[in-house]
Amino acid sequence: MQAQLITRFKNVTPEGAILEVVVWKVSAPVPPTEHGYKYSAVYVLDGIRVVGFDNERGKGDHCHLDGVEMPYTFVSVAQLIEDFIAAVAARREP
Repeated sequence: MQAQLITRFKNVTPEGAILEVVVWKVSAPVPPTEHGYKYSAVYVLDGIRVVGFDNERGKGDHCHLDGVEMPYTFVSVAQLIEDFIAAVAARREP
């Protein structure tokens, strides 16, 4: 099975921030994950990644929040998107 695109979204806000989410269903998990998804979700402001969620090969599921990388527990695509939106909202509020 080839990778199947589940969702792709990109938005550039009026202030120039970039929000982008890409999720693929893959035939085999990306080691060391055990689920069948490859994903990347990023919020970039002024050229700096403020929020990022991804599952890089060798690192597994993790997130980047304000320059700090930490483990992330992937539950579902819907939960990933919800967690990403919440993390971005928390950093966009004054």
